[in-house]
Amino acid sequence: MNYRKLGKTGFEISEISLGTWQVGGKWGDDFSHENAEKILHAAVDSGINFIDTADVYGAGESEKAVGKFVKSRSERIYVATKCGRQLSPHVSEAYQPAVLRKFVEDSLTNMGLETLDLIQLHCPPTEVYYRPEIFELFDRLKEEGKILNLGISVEKVEEALKGIEYDNVTTVQIIFNMFRQRPSELFFEQAQKKNIGVIVRVPLASGLLTGKFSKSSSFTAGDHRFFNRNGEHFDKGETFSGINYETGLDAVEELKAVFPSYENLAPVALRWILGFSSVSTIIPGASNPTQATANLEALTIPDLTQDQLQSVNEIYAKYIKPQVHHLW
Repeated sequence: MNYRKLGKTGFEISEISLGTWQVGGKWGDDFSHENAEKILHAAVDSGINFIDTADVYGAGESEKAVGKFVKSRSERIYVATKCGRQLSPHVSEAYQPAVLRKFVEDSLTNMGLETLDLIQLHCPPTEVYYRPEIFELFDRLKEEGKILNLGISVEKVEEALKGIEYDNVTTVQIIFNMFRQRPSELFFEQAQKKNIGVIVRVPLASGLLTGKFSKSSSFTAGDHRFFNRNGEHFDKGETFSGINYETGLDAVEELKAVFPSYENLAPVALRWILGFSSVSTIIPGASNPTQATANLEALTIPDLTQDQLQSVNEIYAKYIKPQVHHLW
């Protein structure tokens, strides 16, 4: 495992880490603590030392599983969680310091921890980034010893750029992959200037970039790749990175021609992300222990060649950029 610094936090974290959106099992299944424990042990046994969760994952069960697991291990494991998505309706007006304080305290209770290494606002509406009183709260929580660091998880580059104007924001979690390249422009440049840790989520475009899907692939009713194709329940960009599914499949077919020796494109897609020095870590998810460790194959393959990088960019420009580049 290789390790990178997570910006101003000073944490040295594994460059491939673990996201726990589906750590309790496949999307839509009931949460399995047994499955979660196996995944978490497999990840840490392989050198992963950073785990990202959220209070809404498994209705709090993911936080409970992570907290119990961390206390069972002797290694220093950095834990990040998120708050805000419980609000219904999920609108700016619902974001209030007292409400967010309660969410943070509930996360501490769920995990059985005294201090959170990193708390992140969980993709709040854009207007929240223009409300200084929301960010000021987290200075108080830090003074009280309840958190060590504040971060933000964003949908849009605009939100990332606004968020890092606040001095107490140390990290940004953002969607970035071969099909979502806009962050590598102005945002990465500004993040480096301000020593912001960059946590990359949805690195495989909800599995599209594995190359394993086809037009006949089916997804269960509880899977967001079935029910959120057009953003019916949350931001469309979370599902297949906002790409039309069939268009994504066409682009993947061309990627397969660029990387013919890889039956599974996932390691190549992750290696592409690691080629950006602004990135601190990638947090692919896993619904079983094998997936948690399979992602680490990306650490064993060579950097992409200039010809390969150019081909990836050409495919992006042909299929993806006209659809999504300007949206997020």
